[in-house]
Amino acid sequence: MAARLRTRIDEDPGMMDDPPVTRWMFNSTLAAWGWLAIRLYVGYQWFVAGEHKVTDPAWMSSGDALKGYWTRAAAIPAAPAKPPVSFDWYRDFLQFLLDSGSAPWFAKLVAVGELLIGIALVIGIFTGIAAFFGAFMNWNFMMAGTASTNPLLMVLAIGLMLAWKVAGYYGADRWLLPLVGTPWRRGKLVRTSAGYVEIPEVRTA
Repeated sequence: MAARLRTRIDEDPGMMDDPPVTRWMFNSTLAAWGWLAIRLYVGYQWFVAGEHKVTDPAWMSSGDALKGYWTRAAAIPAAPAKPPVSFDWYRDFLQFLLDSGSAPWFAKLVAVGELLIGIALVIGIFTGIAAFFGAFMNWNFMMAGTASTNPLLMVLAIGLMLAWKVAGYYGADRWLLPLVGTPWRRGKLVRTSAGYVEIPEVRTA
């Protein structure tokens, strides 16, 4: 029985144990209520942003809205004005997208992506993955010189990523994650479809 109570740090001296407050924040279903509020706020912001874009022809048809955004971001103003993009390699990336005429299809990707991220976060479907893509989009907006609400949303999205086990507990993930599982631990649905058989754990005194 004592062996079952050993912590990870006892079993593997190379592993460091997490502080109690961190374990509570990222593993407790009680803390999930706080993550629910954050998840709904971030999801609503993405949903509103995406809903606006998917109904705008400048995003879903011509892509002119995104093209104009890229053009302004990639422009190099006259000195001593500071350019919107601080890194030359990112400016070159935006210029490549402009030169290759990628705006029409990329604008659709951005618009639909924002909407899907918002829906996934509000419902609580694969919260950690949705938060990752949301944070990635926030990062790109900031790299292109746009602050707005992106810094706050990115910080909150990183929190949702770290709390992926419980951030969607009061949502679809409560049932979805045990069924699907993770790459390092198969869920019930995957084990059943792969022909795995559950073996009851034998407890010793």
